[in-house]
Amino acid sequence: MSYLVLARKWRPKRFAELVGQEHVVRALSNALDSGRVHHAYLFTGTRGVGKTTIARIFAKSLNCERGTGADPCGECETCQAIDAGRYIDLLEIDAASNTGVDNVRELIENAQYMPSRGRYKVYLIDEVHMLSKAAFNALLKTLEEPPEHVKFLFATTDPEKLLVTVLSRCLQFNLKRLDEEQIGGQISRILAAEGIAAEPGAVEQLARAADGSLRDGLSLLDQAIAYTGANADSALTDAALSTMLGTVDRTRVGALLSALAAGDGKALLDEVATLAEFSPDWAGVLDALAEALHRVQVKQLVPDNDVGAGGVDVEALASALRPEVVQLWYQMALNGRRDLFLAPSPRSGFEMCLLRMLAFRPVDGGTVSASAPVAQRKTGPAAAREALESAAPAKRQEAPARPATPPAPPRPIPQAPAAAPVPPAAAREPAAAPPPPAQAAPTAAPVPVELDAAGWPDFVAALDLRGPVKELAASAGFVAWSDGVLRLSLPPADDHLKAPFLVSQLASALAMPLGTQPQIRFDAAQAATETLHARNERQRDERQASAESAFLADPQVQRLMSQHGAKLVPDSIRPHDE
Repeated sequence: MSYLVLARKWRPKRFAELVGQEHVVRALSNALDSGRVHHAYLFTGTRGVGKTTIARIFAKSLNCERGTGADPCGECETCQAIDAGRYIDLLEIDAASNTGVDNVRELIENAQYMPSRGRYKVYLIDEVHMLSKAAFNALLKTLEEPPEHVKFLFATTDPEKLLVTVLSRCLQFNLKRLDEEQIGGQISRILAAEGIAAEPGAVEQLARAADGSLRDGLSLLDQAIAYTGANADSALTDAALSTMLGTVDRTRVGALLSALAAGDGKALLDEVATLAEFSPDWAGVLDALAEALHRVQVKQLVPDNDVGAGGVDVEALASALRPEVVQLWYQMALNGRRDLFLAPSPRSGFEMCLLRMLAFRPVDGGTVSASAPVAQRKTGPAAAREALESAAPAKRQEAPARPATPPAPPRPIPQAPAAAPVPPAAAREPAAAPPPPAQAAPTAAPVPVELDAAGWPDFVAALDLRGPVKELAASAGFVAWSDGVLRLSLPPADDHLKAPFLVSQLASALAMPLGTQPQIRFDAAQAATETLHARNERQRDERQASAESAFLADPQVQRLMSQHGAKLVPDSIRPHDE
């Protein structure tokens, strides 16, 4: 019994049958139709994307008996011989097996002879990067000025290893990886032609597992048909493909995310135990988890975009989770996959990744449901303050956290006028509820600082800032502060620091010490005093000058320089604190 694998049976025989690579097909078709055919082409790309297939179609187009063109007939003896791999003027060479200079010299000698049957003698060298340097050097002259009847077609998965002198003599085309829709569409068409039924989820799994390579996808399809015995009466099922590929059911991923969103640790570990019964690839499960979080984030930030379900209730998760939490969990999934091999066992590493997500699950709205873990429940003044803030109809004003000890009455919240006052009876019970905002102790309110030019550098140095916003504050000079408006100056070289989000962060950081969030404006006027950056540089220069003076004044150093001709190496002296 003779069976031809799907990857060979369904290999494209014309440019119109190719999946993807439209940019390459268009360029080659125009060259063939116009007669402007280069003597050397280089096709690069990952495995299974069509490099040698395009080269064979190109060779067929050059030698078709009905004339050179972008659409070979496929019926003449030449076309059929090329499709069968027995055309005498198409020489396919595997560079991985013929790497030496002797092989190339034999090729060069044969290239001088006219083709036996066709118009062109075509050399198709696969994995050309495997040729030795000596072989490349022997090929260069012929590659630059080949006989008119010779065309070179090179294919490689690693163009970085090719000599620049070879690249400069070829027209290079980079073939793209195919996306899942292209691979899935081709698999569906082949299944329909073969009379084999399949569930959409099974085709989707095959397309995803192909990883951009249509040949790999068709090889997996052959394997799936053999594994399931699929035919017109027995379909390829999603469950069967999950078992064959070792992938996890997407509904299980949805259950994991639902347990995380609800903060239910027991349900989370129970779901992990259920997954363990299928002996999954835990790294693959983390991949599926990250993919689901990506869908949720897209639904949150670009709601009009169709992301598909994929076995996950995207709508419910998008409304239950804050966008920043989804981002945090996504990074945890990626980091967990990277560190999985360091764990005592893959399952324990996977569980620890999920528990890390559970531990960093913020409490929304200041309240915790009854099903939330005990470790997340808050008590005391902090819980009372959060409950009061959650009752406000207006949005809360964010402020830095205050120390937990010693305990103090909660600060008044000016944006919560609608909070209900505490009844007198309840007010006499110290543990019942916090006092209303009007009864808060005046000592809890921050004391605004006096801001002037002389104290600006010290004021900026005391702020708890990080990253670019710290750079903005240190580079800005003080101009004026009055009526809630803070005027600063910034050198032209630092204009990029005026980004609105950085200015907003700086204003938020200044709200607490100034007693109000200022409006920050930048003036062209000269700053009233030096900036924090300028002061730091001045102090560093003073320390450097002092260190150099102290070193040169040392008697031993002077003796070495005067008696032994010692010389000071420039820029070699540093203060002790550096």
